[in-house]
Amino acid sequence: MEAVLLISSSLDSFLELIGVLLIFVFILVITYLCSKWMAGYQKMHMKSKNLQIIESIPAGNNKAICLVKAGTEYLVVGIGKDEIQYLATLSEEQLTDFSFREEKTTGKEETFQEIFGQFRDKMSKK
Repeated sequence: MEAVLLISSSLDSFLELIGVLLIFVFILVITYLCSKWMAGYQKMHMKSKNLQIIESIPAGNNKAICLVKAGTEYLVVGIGKDEIQYLATLSEEQLTDFSFREEKTTGKEETFQEIFGQFRDKMSKK
């Protein structure tokens, strides 16, 4: 009689574990889908043809220096907590790295599966 109760409680525990795992996987899938939807939504609404932040580097606590393309000009601006300060205007000849153009022209975005596959490959090599 005790053996039957032991098997029954083990089976109940196993089914409970499977249920929790399924709920966890469901939550992960919902989170992934919501993240993809929000990224697409923000990308659609934040897309601008005339303004583009090319590069940004931190310059202290709550401060950054940004290279912004406004139309055909490149502006260097300092951004603080409550203000934006114009620093300089650069010509295209003064720029040294044009990798931001390549990202835009390729039109290929890395998917989560590709990034995860690269991570998995790196982890398997170790």
